[in-house]
Amino acid sequence: MDTLSQHVTDTLRDWVLHGRLSPGARLEEIPLAASLGVSRTPVRAALATLGNEGLLEYQPKRGYQVRTYELDEIIAAYDVRAALEGLGARLAAQRGLSDTAIATLRTCLARGDEILGKGVLLPEDHEPYQEMNMCLHNTLLEAAGNPWVQRFAAQAQAIPYASDRIVLWDVAHDVILRSHGDHHRVVDAVIARDAPRAESLMREHVYYAGIILRNNYEALRAATPREA
Repeated sequence: MDTLSQHVTDTLRDWVLHGRLSPGARLEEIPLAASLGVSRTPVRAALATLGNEGLLEYQPKRGYQVRTYELDEIIAAYDVRAALEGLGARLAAQRGLSDTAIATLRTCLARGDEILGKGVLLPEDHEPYQEMNMCLHNTLLEAAGNPWVQRFAAQAQAIPYASDRIVLWDVAHDVILRSHGDHHRVVDAVIARDAPRAESLMREHVYYAGIILRNNYEALRAATPREA
């Protein structure tokens, strides 16, 4: 996939995962291309890719529409994520981390500490924290050395509100701080090569994220800007 097509695909995936594109919304190539400032070709490729991922559904003569997931389905995806990412943390601990992976993880932790050290969740810090969160989780999954864990974890995340791309930034500061504390504990366990503890901590971390989502789901849906 070329760079432009990948960019369009990533953008539309984020719109779906964050709820900007409403469940059930019909997606048309021309309006999307205009919104993104691109031709129809990369949009067409992106829609096909997201259809294969299960985020969109294709209907003959009607095109693609955003797939609708019930809350219980989303929470079920968190259960799968918890199991897979827990396994990933266990494998990473058993294999041991490279110096590069350790440096990346410590940079992620320091970035999260810096953001949360302000004592307040600022709107401009949402995206940097989100990027840090993705980097940390992806680094641990890559360190597991098992392509199937990475592949199936990515599939579990390809559901609206169930991805590590999602950080519920409107909850209390102490909730996010507790979650980032999990990051420290997981990374410490992996570096120490304490595989059982690393797995248990990561499973609890993802499970807790699912609880936060469940408790804030209706408010999140209501506050999310929508595009038809």
